[in-house]
Amino acid sequence: MANLIVVCGPQAVGKMTVAESLRDKLKYNMMMNHDSIEVSDRIFGFATPAQREFNGVFREKAFNIAVKHNVDMIFTYVAAFDHPEEIDYLKSLERKFRRKGGHFYFVELSADLKTRLARNESPHRMAMKVSKRDVAWSRDNLLRDTERYQLNTEPDVFLFKHHLKIDNTDLTPEEVADKVIRVFGLTANEKEEHEYRYGAEKGTL
Repeated sequence: MANLIVVCGPQAVGKMTVAESLRDKLKYNMMMNHDSIEVSDRIFGFATPAQREFNGVFREKAFNIAVKHNVDMIFTYVAAFDHPEEIDYLKSLERKFRRKGGHFYFVELSADLKTRLARNESPHRMAMKVSKRDVAWSRDNLLRDTERYQLNTEPDVFLFKHHLKIDNTDLTPEEVADKVIRVFGLTANEKEEHEYRYGAEKGTL
C-alpha cells in the first residue's frame, strides 16, 4: 500500500521546503505541483488547452504508478477552496490511495502576506521553479490570486480524516515537518537516498 501526503496552501507559503523536509525525514518520494506544470509548459506553452490536459495526465499517471508500486508520495498543491471541483479533485486523490489500503494526509499551510511575498523571492524558490524567476510577474500573480480565490479553508472546516492546519509564518520547514510527523504518527521508510531523492546516488548527493 502507498501513502500520500498533500502539502497545500497559497503561493510562496513554504510548501516546497516543508515537503523537502518531510521527504528527507520520512524517505518518501516527492512531486511538486511545478514538476508537471513546467514540463507541460515547455512542451505545449503556458496555460494552453494542451498544457492543461498534459499537466493533468502527468499527475494522474504518477499517482497511479505510486499506488501500483507501493511508493509513498508527497505532493504540493495550491487549491482554490471556493471552487468545488478543487475539493473534488483532492477527495479523488484520497479515494485513490485509501482504496488500495494506504493513508491520505492533508497538511494545510498558512502565512501572512508579508511573509509570503518575502518567500516568493527566495533563492531556493528561484532555483527550483523556473516560472517564478520573473519576480514581477510572480508577485503580481500571487497578489491577484490572493484577492480572487480562497486559498485556505475556513478555520472550523476540516475536509479530511487526517487534516492538519499549520500557520508557518514563524516556523522553519523542519519544525513544520516534525509537527506533521508527530501529529500523524508517521514513521520513516527503509530506503536508499537515491530511491527517493533526485540527484543522489548510492546514498550520497
